[in-house]
Amino acid sequence: MAEGNAKKSNANRTVALSCVAFFGAMVGAAYAAVPLYSLFCQVTGYGGTTQRVEQASDVILDQPITVRFDANTNNLPWDFEPVQRSMTMKIGETVQAHYKATNGTGRTLRGTASFNVVPELAGAYFSKLECFCFTDTTLKPGETLDMPVVFYVDPDIVNAPELKNIQTITLSYTFFPTEGKPASTAQAPAPKGNIGG
Repeated sequence: MAEGNAKKSNANRTVALSCVAFFGAMVGAAYAAVPLYSLFCQVTGYGGTTQRVEQASDVILDQPITVRFDANTNNLPWDFEPVQRSMTMKIGETVQAHYKATNGTGRTLRGTASFNVVPELAGAYFSKLECFCFTDTTLKPGETLDMPVVFYVDPDIVNAPELKNIQTITLSYTFFPTEGKPASTAQAPAPKGNIGG
């Protein structure tokens, strides 16, 4: 009888350890999901995620493409807009576009820009060399900032069957408040004079 209880106890211990290991693996997978998904989107252009590159294209096709520019904010009281609504360039040509943001509030605010392109499949071929979206942006009260983005459309886009006849891509940015402690330069109230002084 004691031997049967020992086997049952060992079986219970094995099941309990398996459950703990499974739970630990699920928690680890949950933490890894966001960075792995971001990496997947950057590599494939899934969801309109653009590419970050270090050098310009060495091939420029004699084929025009128009890029439209869109600007939005989400819970960030800035005026944010593209300087021009669209531009037409050659596929593979490196160009610079400008956005501008103005902080009309009385406090310093920090924001982060998320971005994507439409059609989403074009994200794999939309290559950025420089972008204000690579870092957080801080604007002081009343400050206006010119924010350039340097990019090109990869010539390989013409080899993608679903994109070979594409004529227009929309680049869209949305600014969100940066998480964590907000940047603020609000002045502390001036100390009051001594009473009866």
